Amino acid sequence: MRTLLPSQAPGVTWYGQQDAHWVAYYDAFRHFGFASYLKPDAEILDLQATLVGATGWWWAFDDVCVMAERPSALHTEPTPDGIHNERRLHHLDQPALQFLDGNHVFVQHGTIVPDWVVLDPTVERINKERNIEIRRCAIERIGWDRYIETAELELVDRGDDPGNPESQLELHAHPADWGRTGRVLLVVNGSRERDGQRRRYGLHVPHWINSALNAAAWTYGLSGTDYAQLVRRT
Repeated sequence: MRTLLPSQAPGVTWYGQQDAHWVAYYDAFRHFGFASYLKPDAEILDLQATLVGATGWWWAFDDVCVMAERPSALHTEPTPDGIHNERRLHHLDQPALQFLDGNHVFVQHGTIVPDWVVLDPTVERINKERNIEIRRCAIERIGWDRYIETAELELVDRGDDPGNPESQLELHAHPADWGRTGRVLLVVNGSRERDGQRRRYGLHVPHWINSALNAAAWTYGLSGTDYAQLVRRT
């Protein structure tokens, strides 16, 4: 390695914490005698090494410098179909991102969710949640079959999804004690997700729809007759 490296390395020209790993790179080469730097560059390297070892992102202004603490815990998983070893935040039972002051974020396979989704998913909380991705994550925590049983959803109609081969549509009625009229259509995603799976989703539809086919058509602004002619739903 010594023979391949120049005795005098060019200037140290990285900026920002997104390049913090280069600090260790240059510092390690200097530490083991693989390279030497001009005095101005060596001084900058000393400052940068101290900086990246003490804080996360930082923003310097005229009269103040804002510094962000690094997380005390960071959990990830490989991003499906990634081509450059990409990773996404995820932990099944703990915060995927946590700081020493107690701030934290729960993330399920890249989807940021409230604490209750992981710690205490309940039918009541799921039914009040308006975000479909958060709702799906919470239901998957307890399982669709258990959710349908616990929520006392009554099956109104079931049928094949014409635009999604080998998948079914299920239309369920809300129980009377939910305090609102409406129905839930269970569908399978028409296209594969980033992890290659096809997930089930629960979509709220009007109470006057009596067939699963018409309910699916309503979500697209179509009639049941038109939806039945779909070749592929995405």
